Amino acid sequence: MKLVKGYRGSKHRLFKAAHTQLMVSYRYAFRDRRAKKREFRSLWIARINAAARQNGISYSKLMHGMKVAGIDMNRKMLSELAINDPAGFTAVADAAKAAIK
Repeated sequence: MKLVKGYRGSKHRLFKAAHTQLMVSYRYAFRDRRAKKREFRSLWIARINAAARQNGISYSKLMHGMKVAGIDMNRKMLSELAINDPAGFTAVADAAKAAIK
């Protein structure tokens, strides 16, 4: 019952309702720990794509150019670079463009 302390209505008073809600909550928590990883990856890709297009290259060409150029950087760090250091991201984008050509 301590685990359902903040729940509303009978879900924090009655044992059967509380236990049922707790099992549902555990299921959602398990599912959403995995979904969070997918959501963040899509957020990072959207940010990288926006920054890449400001530098005149699409996301897919940027990623291909980085692979050809040997720039090994994950999407999370690339997204942070695009937000916090636009000049650094521009350098990466230019290196990717040069590697494609």
